This record gives sequence, C-alpha cells and structure tokens, in this order.
Amino acid sequence: MLQQLSRYGTVDGVDTDPNAVRFCRERGVAGVRRLTSQTLPWEPETFDLVTALDVIEHIDDDQAVLGEVQRVLRPGGTLLLTVPAYEVLWGPQDEISHHKRRYRAWQIRERLERAGLEPVKLSYFNSLLFPPIAAVRLLRPRRAGDRELKSDFTLTRAGRLNEILTRIFAGEAALVERWNLPFGVSIVALARKDANAAFALTA
Repeated sequence: MLQQLSRYGTVDGVDTDPNAVRFCRERGVAGVRRLTSQTLPWEPETFDLVTALDVIEHIDDDQAVLGEVQRVLRPGGTLLLTVPAYEVLWGPQDEISHHKRRYRAWQIRERLERAGLEPVKLSYFNSLLFPPIAAVRLLRPRRAGDRELKSDFTLTRAGRLNEILTRIFAGEAALVERWNLPFGVSIVALARKDANAAFALTA
C-alpha cells in the first residue's frame, strides 16, 4: 500500500509487527516505523492524508487511535478509513484476522465526530457480493468443538474467479463515488479535520 500511495506524495507507515517493518525495509520502503503504543510517532499536524484501511477493528481502543489520527492531521486534512461491517457477519475470517469488532455506519460516524473529524463520505461497500457472503457467514456457523479456523479466502483461489471479483469491485467503486450505499460487507469513510480544530475530543 505504501508503494501504491508513494505515487501521490511522500508516505510514512506504522506497524506493530517488527517482521512487517523489516519486510518493508528489505524491499526499499524506508518510511515505516514500529508502533509500540497507541501514540503515533509524529508531531501534531504532520500529514495531509492518513489512511487506516482495515486497521481500527484490530485495536482495543479504536477511539483513542482516531484521536491520534486527528492530532497528526493538518487542519483541513483527510482521513480515509475502511472497516468490516455488521457484527452479525462475524465469522472465522474475523478470528483469523484478529478482529475485535465489526461496525455499523452510525458507529463509525459517532466515533469520527467524537474524535473531532467531520465525515464527508460514509458508505457501505462490497454490496453486490453482500448476499452470497452473508449466506456463507450465516449458513456456515462454527460447530461447538471445532478447532480449525478456515479462511474465507480459501474459497477464492481460482484465477478466473478472482478476475470476476475484481471487475465487480471496480464497477461498484463508480457507484460509491456517486451514492452512499445502504448496506455492504464493509464500510468506507472519508473524514476531514476542521481547519479550526485544535485537539481531539476522545472523552
């Protein structure tokens, strides 16, 4: 992701896993730091854009992290956020991925506003595939005593199927640009730091 974003400007990143940080540096991605606390290692008002793409659902205190994002954003800066949607869709993939929670759109709006960030775009996405994904999640419950967690991604190894899914996502992206979709497997939010905001309200 850092390599993709570097086409648009100077990028920095954090990860809690030292192996991930080393992996990046070995491949020439130098602007990566290891995160050892919930405090981001930058001065206030450092960035024009912060991305948290499927990040905050892994963190115990997601509200504190959003407050940190607000702190390091410049006035008028933007947060791009994605998270998994609907607790009812909780499944083995969430456990494999070490998720703490899934969200509703109103919960994301509430957290952003509490952190001093104004939502300017808030939509569900991955909506076209919502019915089959929901069916898999709801109709394939784990049985008591099951020990083996199986990733949902094992269902999409076929190259042709991945190509079809890529086209579906690309088509849906155009819809999300124009409208806020009412349901989906995930949520995307674009939020802006008020130019007059001085600090995050995380209480």
